[in-house]
Amino acid sequence: MRSDHAENPFNALPPVVVVLAGVLVAIELVFQVGARGFAGADAIGWRIAAFNDYAFIPDLFERALATGQWRARDLLRLVSYVFVHTGVSHLAFVVVFLLAMGKYVGDLFSAWALLAVFFGSAIVGAVVYGLVLDDRIALIGGFPAVYGLIGAYTFVLWTGLGAMRQNPARAFTLIGFLMAFQLLFGLLFGGGNTWVAELAGFCAGFLLSFVVSPGGWRRVMEKLRQR
Repeated sequence: MRSDHAENPFNALPPVVVVLAGVLVAIELVFQVGARGFAGADAIGWRIAAFNDYAFIPDLFERALATGQWRARDLLRLVSYVFVHTGVSHLAFVVVFLLAMGKYVGDLFSAWALLAVFFGSAIVGAVVYGLVLDDRIALIGGFPAVYGLIGAYTFVLWTGLGAMRQNPARAFTLIGFLMAFQLLFGLLFGGGNTWVAELAGFCAGFLLSFVVSPGGWRRVMEKLRQR
């Protein structure tokens, strides 16, 4: 008889989630190796160079909007910022949410649907961040994308597509708690306006789920009519 203790814990995770988490961790490991000088003196500045090359920069976004001239690098920044973090702690929180939400959403959504939510939420989060705010601080990190997965998770609970059955209003408890915690943290310790991108990512993930969820809009309406 095969012991449950011998099973690989990663078998329970959808492969696409494992790949995304692996890429995020691998990039951070490269930065850590560079910061410690193991790859030469020039490698110490790899993280800063990545910020300059791949972060979402509102000024560049506004200039592209004003001129109508979109370079490939400007478009790439709409998703590349997700893969660059300020450090291990920043990445750790992103990966925890990615594994937790990705596990639940990935068990119900196809791989392409999960990727659509992840990257679609990243793009919407960056665009809203660039349009709504006069903030000139670059946007980096995977939170807008994983907040999109939280939006998809909320959608699943709200519509009852998953195994869990509960009051639909309670489906929004998690995002409410996270936003309240972030507001409190910002008031106590200060912080930027990245919550705008994260909230936009959540909304994008929730709305995209109407299109990419199993059965799409038809199944959602059937579930809602049964209530």
